Formats: sequence, C-alpha cells, structure tokens
Amino acid sequence: MAELLQVEGLSAGYGEAVVLNGVSLALPEGQTLALLGRNGTGKTTFMNTIAGATRRHAGSITLAGTALHKLAAHERAGAGIGWVPQERNIFKSLTVHENLTAVARPARAGQTGAQWTPERVYQMFPRLAERKGNLGTQLSGGEQQMLAVGRALVLNPRLLLLDEPLEGLAPIICEELLRAIRRITREEGLSAIIVEQHPQAILAISDLAAVLDRGTVVHRGTAAELRAQPALLDQLLGVVR
Repeated sequence: MAELLQVEGLSAGYGEAVVLNGVSLALPEGQTLALLGRNGTGKTTFMNTIAGATRRHAGSITLAGTALHKLAAHERAGAGIGWVPQERNIFKSLTVHENLTAVARPARAGQTGAQWTPERVYQMFPRLAERKGNLGTQLSGGEQQMLAVGRALVLNPRLLLLDEPLEGLAPIICEELLRAIRRITREEGLSAIIVEQHPQAILAISDLAAVLDRGTVVHRGTAAELRAQPALLDQLLGVVR
C-alpha cells in the first residue's frame, strides 16, 4: 500500500524549545492512525507541526510526494491538509453556511470519492443543516466541533488531522461524532490522524496506532493489536488501575 504521509526524523517545538525529538511515522493512503500518549507528550505539537504551526528544527514531512515542511502554513491546505485543532478555529462572527463556503475548495485532480461540499456536510451533520443561518457564537460546543470538521472536509483534503475531537463533549455528541468520523474514514476512505484522550473509542475506528512519550515514538503497530492488550495500553499511557 502506497504511503501518503512520510515523517522522518522530525524535531520541532515552539521557539527554541524542542518538544518532538526524531519522530518518524508513516501513514498509508486510505488509513487512519490513532496517535496516543499522556498529556504533554507531544501529540498536539506533532499535529501542529504537520499543519505548519510550530518551528521545525530537523527532519522532513512528505505528503503524497510533496515536501510539506518546505511550505508555509497557509499553503498546506492547498497541498491536501485538513486540520481540526483543539481550538476549532471556526469564524464565530459568521453563520454556519458562511463558515463552510468561505473556505470550500473544489475536488483535487484524481480525488477518489465524491467531492465534499457544504451540502454533503449537512447530510453528514443534520444539526448543522438546522442551524445553517446561526452564527458560530450561537452554537453549542458539539455543534462547533461538527462545524470545524465540516470546514476541514470542504477543503477536500488528502489527510484529515483531528486533535482531540471529543474533548469536553457530552456522551451523545461524542457518539454522533465518532459515527461521522468512522463514515468519513471507513466508507469515504479519507486518510486521518486522530489525537484523543479516549483511546479505546479511537482505536476501534483506526487501522494503526502510535504512542508518544516525551516527544518520541515508544510504540507503533496496528490499532486492533493495541486495543486487544489493555494492560499494555495502560502501561504506555501511564494508567494505574
């Protein structure tokens, strides 16, 4: 299976502070990677670095043959990155529909699957269709997260980055988002990296898993294997039962 993303010897952080140390990971086309680890181990920094929001000190990031690390942050969406950061970054002064249409891009040449449009996002998230005229400030936290995912999808990306998409959401909203993410990745075949503090929930919808500790990769393998070994998972995440 062809590799979509290749990260080699990546060291990055904020200013002179180095958070990631020599991280190497690969993601095949059409697969989902669960990126796990305790708080402060570099997961968000990894996602931010792929998106171009940190300082890279060493290493390379290649997406479908494009040297992503040579591109400015604003150019990476055009290269195929759809990023949903923890802060969601929706335009709160715009309506739901304006949020989607403001960033929408046409399908890429050779893109598999149907083009993502605002209408398809509304089909995925009926709550947004009901609130398409509402401002971002008038949405609940769960609706804002759905909108953030929708904004990433209408970029028609090659790789979707989801940084803690379930954080702070009610269980019923978490279930709705998980179903949507499963559909996007499993049925639509969109490649994704997901950072999440609910490991079992994310491992259940992922193909691969990697665990970071102190800015380095300490485990990599299939999601199914790690999910089937709860004791190892607890050990890697520092969970005491």
